[in-house]
Amino acid sequence: MTHGIIPAALAGFGTGLSLIVAIGAQNAFVLRQGVRRQAVLAVVAVCAVSDALLIALGVAGVGAFVTAWPAALTVVGLAGGGFLVCYGVLAARRVLRPTPGAALTTEGASSGSARRAVLTCLALTWLNPHVYLDTVLLVGSLAADRGDLRWAFGMGAGLASLTWFTSLGYGAGLLSGLFSRPSAWRVMDGLVAATMVTMGGLLLARA
Repeated sequence: MTHGIIPAALAGFGTGLSLIVAIGAQNAFVLRQGVRRQAVLAVVAVCAVSDALLIALGVAGVGAFVTAWPAALTVVGLAGGGFLVCYGVLAARRVLRPTPGAALTTEGASSGSARRAVLTCLALTWLNPHVYLDTVLLVGSLAADRGDLRWAFGMGAGLASLTWFTSLGYGAGLLSGLFSRPSAWRVMDGLVAATMVTMGGLLLARA
């Protein structure tokens, strides 16, 4: 069995990347925090640890429970959709009424802003039913096909999540020079608003 651990882990890594490397509410938020260089470590940790927990639940077989109780996804979809729409509206408000000097705040963060960032990231992660579908159900079912190597597959998927969010969060800091201009922040917030409202609307419609 040991000779198949690396191929199983690599398959999990590729699967994990294919699921998370896409424009979405969570990635948009991590990107924005990375550009601002605010609570990046905490946000990346929340995303990576949350994915690892959800993947572990899927590999352990909890996906069967979620499938048996579809109302759970409906409840999460309603809550998550409403949250995303509200967050998108706030981002749109920043576009229309930018805060003077906000574009220059790209370094450091108060404990309050860090706390808000972590809470927002937790909501974006755990109130998104797509996360459960991707990690718990899809990754869990694919891992089950690996038999005794299912945990190696899950570890590969978890490593992909850690790699992606670390690269996104800290790589975005390279753009801080560009975002020293207020106009660049308005474009960023416009993209965030469009992403959040669209994703939230889709979740509410499906729920």
